[in-house]
Amino acid sequence: MIYITQLIYIKPGQEEVFHRFEDVAIPIIAKYNGTLLMRLRPNHASYIETSIDKPYEVHLVEFPAEADFENFMRDEERKQFLHLKEESIKAVLLIKGTKL
Repeated sequence: MIYITQLIYIKPGQEEVFHRFEDVAIPIIAKYNGTLLMRLRPNHASYIETSIDKPYEVHLVEFPAEADFENFMRDEERKQFLHLKEESIKAVLLIKGTKL
């Protein structure tokens, strides 16, 4: 299993555009054997300490293999909506890992 954690930073005022992209992208995860384990939208009170910018959302996704994740990233349906991602997302910090 591989785990993908994303800290997602949204351009100001582009939340609705981001949600439209997520409405397409999130269901496609299952097509590639992935599972969305967690999707968080933390508020100010959620932070105990931070030395980085606070993300709009945090996603934790599990895929059985790296190839499944790569296939998800290359999905043709998802690619058709990447313009929404590019329009709405300022930056993403992607962290790949395995379970210890």
